[in-house]
Amino acid sequence: MSMTPPATRDFPPTSVVEISTRTAIIAGGVLVVLLVSVFWEWFRRQVAWASHEPSDWGHTLIIPFVSGYFVWMKRDLILAHPFRPAWIGVLIVVFGIAWYMVCNVGPAGLAHHNIRATGLGITLIGLGVLLLGWQGMKYVWFPLFYMLVFAQTVSERFLNLVTYRMQDISAKGAYVLLNLIGIQTDHAGNVLTILKDGDPMQLNVAEACSGMRMLVAFLALGVAMAHVSLPKLWQQIALVALGIPISIFVNVLRVASLGILGMFDQDFMSGEFHHMIGLVWLLPAFFSYLGVLWVLSKFLIEENETQVTTHAS
Repeated sequence: MSMTPPATRDFPPTSVVEISTRTAIIAGGVLVVLLVSVFWEWFRRQVAWASHEPSDWGHTLIIPFVSGYFVWMKRDLILAHPFRPAWIGVLIVVFGIAWYMVCNVGPAGLAHHNIRATGLGITLIGLGVLLLGWQGMKYVWFPLFYMLVFAQTVSERFLNLVTYRMQDISAKGAYVLLNLIGIQTDHAGNVLTILKDGDPMQLNVAEACSGMRMLVAFLALGVAMAHVSLPKLWQQIALVALGIPISIFVNVLRVASLGILGMFDQDFMSGEFHHMIGLVWLLPAFFSYLGVLWVLSKFLIEENETQVTTHAS
């Protein structure tokens, strides 16, 4: 009785799946419907929070489309080879759904929006591994984690770790700016007292005015712009890092503008107007960020031109 040596033994080839574009679109639509159905409560809460506070969390509704654009940019590389599903993705999907269900019915400490999101994230990773295989996933890791990090509202419990410091910076910065432009202002803690014809008006720099949420939005914007526009790692890091001082400075202007408007009508210093002012200041903040991006991109051009000149001489 002869035995085949291990070196010549045949192994079954890795499974390859080829599907038409029409089938892929239909299957993708069905998959999205199933995913939203399973994680409906999480999606409902996320959309509700983003809609209720658009100046702070409205960007979370846009992030999935940005991630989809990142995937679209890599579509040629992803589709260059047939998909080779990795069936371990099924186990990852099951674990992700189980984690989410435990968060819903388990101890109260697990029923947390961001902890629930972990189950959704694990499930999405499992689906990617299952459908694309490890070869295709290498082009999807960044868009996937970008969406998981920035497409969810961060709870106050986590934000408050740095929010109080941001409030203090915003209050002090607005205090200095208002006095510089001739508006007499006193500062005590996170409360600004603005004197109008000798009458005091108080502007409370609350958590909503701390700028922390604006900072989260700027980090999301900076990571996206760096990924798309800047090829050098040091440029990408610099752009993301510069989003921090820009967001802080813009938030100082936001608080100061509330104080200025309060000189005309004290109602401007409270209520829903805080949120509207936040939306208004996002536009100049965005253009400021574009200016930083332009400056960083010029460094790349000058570096390339220097290298060309050196080689030519």
